[in-house]
Amino acid sequence: MDPTHTVVIVGAGQAGGTLAGLLRQQKFPGRVVLVGAESDPPYQRPPLSKKYDGEDYIQWLRPESFYADNDIELRLADPVVGIDRTARTVTLRSGAVMPYGTLVLATGASPRALPVPGAHLPGVLTLRTLTDAAALRTAVLADARLAIVGAGYVGLEVAAAARARGCEVTVIEREERVLARVASPELSRILTDSHRARGTRILTGADVSAILGDDDGVRALRLGDGTEIGCDTVIVGIGAVPEDGLARAAGLDCTAGILVDGAARTSDPHILAIGDVTHRMHDGLGTLVRLESIPSATEQAKQAAAVITGAAVPLHEVPWFWSDQFDLKMKIAGILTPGTEAVLRGDPGTGSCALFHLDSEGIPHSVETVNAAADFMAGKKFIGGRTRLNRTALADSGTPLREVAQGLDHTPAA
Repeated sequence: MDPTHTVVIVGAGQAGGTLAGLLRQQKFPGRVVLVGAESDPPYQRPPLSKKYDGEDYIQWLRPESFYADNDIELRLADPVVGIDRTARTVTLRSGAVMPYGTLVLATGASPRALPVPGAHLPGVLTLRTLTDAAALRTAVLADARLAIVGAGYVGLEVAAAARARGCEVTVIEREERVLARVASPELSRILTDSHRARGTRILTGADVSAILGDDDGVRALRLGDGTEIGCDTVIVGIGAVPEDGLARAAGLDCTAGILVDGAARTSDPHILAIGDVTHRMHDGLGTLVRLESIPSATEQAKQAAAVITGAAVPLHEVPWFWSDQFDLKMKIAGILTPGTEAVLRGDPGTGSCALFHLDSEGIPHSVETVNAAADFMAGKKFIGGRTRLNRTALADSGTPLREVAQGLDHTPAA
């Protein structure tokens, strides 16, 4: 490796910050430049929705001294605005032009806008950055009225924290159930029941037609049927859009994000892409997927580091995700697949259970767990090993997980 080789990482989030650290850990001898649009060094995004109401919602990825100590150049609040693939340079908003040997795009995603009148009123918030979280902390006080548009994981996490603060919370979801695009109907029911039992109002099959208010703020949210929901703050959580504008302008292959192979390589041999901005090939799934998660961003950072340093690219792990809501700690492994059957292990009424989703051969494709860490770990291993499971044994929580492999004799526990 040429010691003068320069790696420019565009995006100082989880993926970009992780990659910069990995390159130094793996003794990469060249120049490493980490360019960010925000003024803050890399930080953890999950606490912004899970812990925004607490004192530890700001969690830095590394101490700020780490970057200088490891000769990583931080260029913050000066985003890249253009890529010249022929000259192998990037132009920053300040006008600076920076050469690269390898360019890594880790530009992440942005909250999807709600296309209705009033969406830009004061008091209509999204949640992606530290600035967003600070605004939410200020708005969500005891007795505040909060309307959350979108019942995805972020929306439900915000709802849980707001209810814990004593806020009046209404969640509005266009689909017929919460988490309709990412969770099974069974898990949706468990979470809906848990939120409603704690006083959250959940409306499904409901469209938002307008947000009502003036320059002083929001006063109500209007649904498609004319119903008005009084509120002081609106949180919009209807998904995220990959920030692939730079890549598209540079002529890279993009579709629902920057297209990358199983080692984070784009259509340009000198450009890699990692994190939420990518539409990636996952060898374990055998298909292109967009995985917006910390484990996925970390995995791709490891892939990119291997490509840059010439090391062996690590094998893909089973995708997994997590969410904390109230006292429920959810961990999900794998991807829900049509045609699978859910097998319930445990009792949702006790606050601990797992849903294993098996195909016709008894092979698990995903597992959704609630306060069941052992089931999650075993399920993730079963998915990765394509282990055939005995449905009856799996459903019997008295049977140890190590004994549920297909073909074992099973007598239900007394």
